[in-house]
Amino acid sequence: MTKSIFSFLFILSLQMGFSQNKLSWQGYFSYNEIKDVAASNTALYAASENALFSVKTSTNEIKTTTTLDGLSGQTISAMYYSAAFNKRVVGYQNGLLTVLNESDNTILKVVDIISKQLPANVKKINDFMEYEGILYISCDFGIVQFNLKTMLFGDTYFIGNNGAQLQVRQTAILGAYIYAATNNGIRRALVANKNLNDYQQWTQVAADDCVAIRSFDTDLVAINTSGFVYKYNSNSNLFVGFTQLPQPAVALYASADYMVITTAKSLYLYNRQFVLLRQIDNKTIPGITSDFTCATSIAEKLYIGTKADGLLVTTLATSSGFESVTPMGPLRNSIFALENGSDFFWAVYGDYSGEYNPYDLDSYGISKFSKEGWLNIPYSEVLGAKSIVRVLINPTNENQVYMGSSYSGLLKIENNVPTFLYNQTNSGLDEISFIPGYNNDVRVNGGVFDASGNLWLNNSLVKEGLKVFKTNGQWQSYPIDKVLDKSEDVSYGRMAIDKYGTKWLATNRDGVIGFNESSNTFKKITFGPDTGNLPYSDARVAAVDTNGQLWIGTTKGLRVLSSVANFKTDKQLTTSPIIILEDKLAQELLYEQFITDIVVDGANNKWIGTADSGVFMVSEDGKETKYHFTINNSPLPSNGINDIAINKSSGEVFIATDKGMISFRGLATSANQDLSKVYVYPNPVRPEYTGEVKISGLVDQANIKITDVTGNLVFETTAEGGTVAWDTTAFGKYKVASGVYMIFISAEDGIETKVKKVMIIR
Repeated sequence: MTKSIFSFLFILSLQMGFSQNKLSWQGYFSYNEIKDVAASNTALYAASENALFSVKTSTNEIKTTTTLDGLSGQTISAMYYSAAFNKRVVGYQNGLLTVLNESDNTILKVVDIISKQLPANVKKINDFMEYEGILYISCDFGIVQFNLKTMLFGDTYFIGNNGAQLQVRQTAILGAYIYAATNNGIRRALVANKNLNDYQQWTQVAADDCVAIRSFDTDLVAINTSGFVYKYNSNSNLFVGFTQLPQPAVALYASADYMVITTAKSLYLYNRQFVLLRQIDNKTIPGITSDFTCATSIAEKLYIGTKADGLLVTTLATSSGFESVTPMGPLRNSIFALENGSDFFWAVYGDYSGEYNPYDLDSYGISKFSKEGWLNIPYSEVLGAKSIVRVLINPTNENQVYMGSSYSGLLKIENNVPTFLYNQTNSGLDEISFIPGYNNDVRVNGGVFDASGNLWLNNSLVKEGLKVFKTNGQWQSYPIDKVLDKSEDVSYGRMAIDKYGTKWLATNRDGVIGFNESSNTFKKITFGPDTGNLPYSDARVAAVDTNGQLWIGTTKGLRVLSSVANFKTDKQLTTSPIIILEDKLAQELLYEQFITDIVVDGANNKWIGTADSGVFMVSEDGKETKYHFTINNSPLPSNGINDIAINKSSGEVFIATDKGMISFRGLATSANQDLSKVYVYPNPVRPEYTGEVKISGLVDQANIKITDVTGNLVFETTAEGGTVAWDTTAFGKYKVASGVYMIFISAEDGIETKVKKVMIIR
């Protein structure tokens, strides 16, 4: 099997000061979909979906810029580098403009285009063109001026007939004129004209719907939507045909010496005499399966952007090969589900709509991140499994992983190799049969391992939707349809299992179903005061906390079952909302919120993902919201949360969104059974370090005292979970001096103790 294991090229952390405390973040972004490229004399700049990177042409050294550095998580549509001002300018589909000053690494977000009183769907930024310090920004409504020195916007040009909006794809300067390629032909005006905001100053010089226009040496080149390439004849004041491309162009770039025309399948390199020097077809590049998106040249190198295979570099010579110069990361940014093991995690990219509809089906691979770096397994090697939406790691054998598909059944992976695909033909899983035309559609969206190592699975839209795959290789089905209102017409969300062996299944029509095979009993918690008191019958997740409470997230809010032990005794299980005080008024926690996931950390805090409001971290009882992370106060690239996973040993919280994944490293690690694995980091604490000292590997409720060498107490606390933090102050009053500090740790019962040391260097 052909796979690529990549070293992780960057470990990004950012100390971001919020009203909480200093928080530690790390990014896990994909750079494989190249949106645009730009060049300086020494570097190639590339924009992926919502992140940037640069490549030094002399060394291929790579530097990345992400939301952790201050970028927006929105989708990038265009990028430009100004050599005169040493600035990168990034344009977004929603009209946001971001300027990166390369000299001091500052980032400025400019919202003038977003703020314009125009429909949201016409604010996309398509291209940048610089002339005498002014950046002409091509947008779906017209042209906007931006002064690169003052960082202020100038005039806006609506250049259509009678001042109508026109979709401007690119602009170019040739001689005394500025030209605009639009969806209604090419228009031009005198660039020195002070009244360019008057549409009457613009005249149409070509009628074709044009996608690109660039000045190249003393010529002007334009391309229409059918792939016909024109050159401008200044003598006749007409555009004349140059060549017909076999398919439409997606990008046109021109440097001092070369012009590159890019189509989805091919690119064409021309010199100043318009001689074709090199044609490259994507099917001739080994390992490349995706379309081209853009290309440009620097000196004798050619850089090629692709839709899913990152950035490639080759030389202008026709015989040269290709090299990838893409930062390592997951296959895609939109990670739909993930799950972590002891020191790794798996990520998958299939998805479905809010109604659990997986169509159009996704054909994506899968990814694993570990200390060795990224392992990306392409779709061609996952045995045809489409729309993979869930990861299930065997807790007794982490080399054995199962992945649920919302169309193809269950994929088995052993030692990082996909080995078997379970479906209706070779397992106890069933295909949809009650809907005509849905042949071979086998949906598995959730699963849990029980204490005996059996794998319990849900199987949507079939009669017996609860399955168990036993350790002996046998399958068994359970008649969950007996407790459902709609029998087969039910889709399942996530699953959970409690210490009594009760399985909890979230459903889209019947709330949450509990099942315990020891008594062969099903019970339902659904909408209505007498049938469970859920706020809505569409439940997405059920999570059991360390106190035995069941936290249920629905598409319209949150409920909590006080004890999973009630399953044995109560005929009807009933949940309650969590009532909090907000502005001295009683409020329901997460009222009407679409909850996508709930995960319990080592200190019994709850991490709650939502469809459009970011991530909430609430206290053990839910009465206190400790964090609420959104795109406005954190590096989250999106408020749409797909999945959350927590490494119980390190406390790292992985948050997967529809625009990329980041992680948050807090203090809530799982408590250890004893004090044999206590460690202190960083140690020593050097002068340049401004963060906290962490003491990890603790037992729950351990007492920690820190003293100087003479025995003066400077810090004391009780552990809630497996980690505590010390800010290196004496009870928050002042920073302690340089020296060795003793850390005395004792278990709650006082029987077990441990002593550690930490060196502080100021």
